[in-house]
Order: sequence, then structure tokens, then C-alpha cells
Amino acid sequence: MRSSATNFALAYILLGIAALALFAAPLWYAWHVTIQEGRIEILQADAQRLADIFRREGSSGLTAFISRRLEAQLAGERILLLTDEHYRPLAGNLDAWPRAAPAGAGTYTFDVNVDGHITSAVFVRETLPGGYNLLVGRDLARLAPLEHRFWYALANAVGFLSIMGAIGGILIRRAMLVRIHGIRQTVSAIIQGDLSQRLTTHRSGDELNTLSQTLNGMLDQIEQLIHGVRNVSNAIAHDLRTPLAELRSRLEELTLTKPSSEQTFAELESAVADVDRVIRLFNALLRLAEIDSGLRRSGFVSLDMTLVAADAVEFYQPAAEIKGRTLSLASDGPAPIRGDPVLLAQALGNLIDNALKYTPEGGWIQVEVRRPADQSVIVSVADSGPGIPDTEKPKVVERFYRGDVSRGTPGVGLGLSLVDAVARLHGSTLELEDNRPGLCARIVLQSEAPQLMHAALAPDSQTVLEHEPALP
Repeated sequence: MRSSATNFALAYILLGIAALALFAAPLWYAWHVTIQEGRIEILQADAQRLADIFRREGSSGLTAFISRRLEAQLAGERILLLTDEHYRPLAGNLDAWPRAAPAGAGTYTFDVNVDGHITSAVFVRETLPGGYNLLVGRDLARLAPLEHRFWYALANAVGFLSIMGAIGGILIRRAMLVRIHGIRQTVSAIIQGDLSQRLTTHRSGDELNTLSQTLNGMLDQIEQLIHGVRNVSNAIAHDLRTPLAELRSRLEELTLTKPSSEQTFAELESAVADVDRVIRLFNALLRLAEIDSGLRRSGFVSLDMTLVAADAVEFYQPAAEIKGRTLSLASDGPAPIRGDPVLLAQALGNLIDNALKYTPEGGWIQVEVRRPADQSVIVSVADSGPGIPDTEKPKVVERFYRGDVSRGTPGVGLGLSLVDAVARLHGSTLELEDNRPGLCARIVLQSEAPQLMHAALAPDSQTVLEHEPALP
């Protein structure tokens, strides 16, 4: 079974051979055509020169010239033959007129017997005045050594490319196996439960390094989710234990003491309150799970965030007046966005509810909706309460987290978790800053196009807070 590295090496070898063939084919064709045409042009020039000598000096002069030339040339350099009108040889290095020679003048290729050897040659035939015949030719085998060297060099190149490709494949395979072995060891340790293991990364920036970094990011997220699930499970068990224990104690006391009807109904009302508390807890968790899954994106519509904020302020205004806090709204006009009006109203309600819990009597809470020049909508809730320490700001969005300030207040620590989840669902994050004094919670939402501003209405937002109370 071949490895990926071996397949890559074979593919590179075949690609190199194909590239070499594509380079050699036109080179061979150009060589062949150039040599053939050059050979014919030289033969035609020689034939024309010999014909001129025949016209000036006659057959005797041409015979003498051919004899002198054959004595001076290298063996087999030229094939020359001059015959009379009856094809009787007068001069040349052929014993007789070739039978394969065509009758008319022109350029031909055929086999002849030269010095007792049959060889293929290209000829130019000329018919001279008086019926004399002239053959001027050249052996095609004279350039065969060059052709052999060409093919030999090409074969050596293919062999060298194959050897280097095989060596490269072996080296690549070893390098990949080392990296894959490290990945396999890390993954095996993670499978066995050690979630702290991470893939080794290098500074090379290659594909495997990029893959390792991506997998490490995924492992970080998985570890965070698992720890979150573990913490949530522990928190749920802790928060359910108290109301369930109280519920059991009340019911057990009723069965043992059998009090009067009025006292029994009072205890039953307390038991129902404990059950409602448990139900609210599970409803909050289910809502967070629905937000995290992204299913609520299907409910996105065009809405005016200023109207949603105005409804939230109006809803909480009586509670603020009863507690002696000042609750106000500031905006610079309509703020069209696209989102889920129910979730946005729930998130804004949670921020206002938290501000009312921790702002002292006589303090103030201000809700702002602004549209800066960068086509965004900023929704913020600022108060004059004690604020949140910098060390706790990253933790307060965790589910069931309760800071030191909130220990004595009712709730289970899911309010800001829902606000953060709603912000992430809308492509934003929950930002917590010091208000000096107090806290400023801010969400930056993407503004909708101006042409959709008049369509940005949220009719459901007027009643949403009545059906979606703030999370504890």
C-alpha cells in the first residue's frame, strides 16, 4: 500500500517526464526539419554549381571537376554521379545509375550502394543539356550519431529525474511520517482523556503546520466546551439541590405534622415557588442552548433598536421608581438593524434588571442607542452602581458565575451569559467597561441599509418583555 508521499513523488516524476517530453518533442521536430531543409538547400546549391560548370566547360570539364572534388572530400561526404544520355557513368563514386532513381528532375530519397554498402541518401537530380544526368546526394546516416546522442541525453535525463524523484519521495515520506507520528501520538493521548495535549507546530508555515494550528484551535475550543459543560453540570447540581431540598423538607414536614388547611396551603405555595425556580432555571438553559445552536437566526427581521430600547425602559420604569432609581433613554433617532426582536429585548432587559439590582437608592441608569459614522448601532446600559472588578469582567459572562458582589442577591448567574450569547448570535460581543462609578455594558450591532430604515419595525417588541422576563 503506497503512502501519500510515495504517490506525490510518483506524480512529480511523471509530471517531470511529461514536461521533458513536451520540451524534447518540439526540439526534435525543429532539429529534424532544420537539418532536412538545410541538407536539401546545400544539395540544390551544389547541383546548380555543377550545372553551371557543365554549361561553361562541357561534360569533360564537369567530369574533371567531379573527380578532383571526390579526391579532396572525406569518404562518403558527397555522393556524386554524372552519366551520358544512356546512363553510362562518366564520373562519380557510384558504379551505376541507381534503379530507384526517378526519371524526372527533383529531390528524392532512396537507397543506393556506396562502396559495397547499402545506404539511404537524399538526392537532387538534374537533367543537363544533351541528355546528360547528374545526381548530387548525401548519406542520411552521417548525422545519425548526433541523433543517437540526443536520445541518449534524453534517456539520461529521464533516468536522473526518476532517481532524484525516488530519493525525494523517500525523504518526503520520512518527513511526513515523522509529523504524522507526532499527530497520531497526540490524538491518541487526547482519546485516552488527556485534553491538555496539543499538536506540535513549527515556524515553517507549511500545510501540516497550518493544519496543526487549526486542530489546536479546535482542541482548545473542545476543551473549553467540555470544561464548560462540567462546570455547568456542577452548577446545576448545586443550584438544584437547595430548592429541591427545601421542597422535600416542606413536603416531609406536611406528612409528619399534618397541619391545618391554611398552613398546608401556605406550605404548598412555597413548594410551588421552589418548583417554579427550578423550571425557570431549566428554561434559561434551554434558551441558551437554542441561541448557541444558531436556530434563532431564522427569526431575524428588520427592526428599530431605538423602539426596542424604549419599550424596555418603559417596562422597567415602574420598578425603577419603586426602588428610587432614575431610568432614562438617550438616542439620536431611529436605529435600523436586522435581528431577533425577542432576544434583543430579553438581552436589554437583563442588562437593565442587573443595573436595578446593584445600583444603590438614588442612583441612575441610562440606556443609550447611538449610530456612529461607521454604519453600526451601539446599545449600552450604564449605571452608577459598584461596577465589576477588572479581574471578574471576563468571568461574569460564564454560566452560573456569581461574583462577590452578587452573592447576597437572588439569581443563579445566567443573565449576562444570555446577553453575551445574544450578542454573539448577532455577530457582536458584550463589552463591559468601567463607568466611574458604575458599569457600562455595550453591544455593537451592524446597522441595516438606509433604504430599509422605514421597514425596520418590530411590532412584537412592545409586548415581548411581558412574556420574556429577565433571566436570574
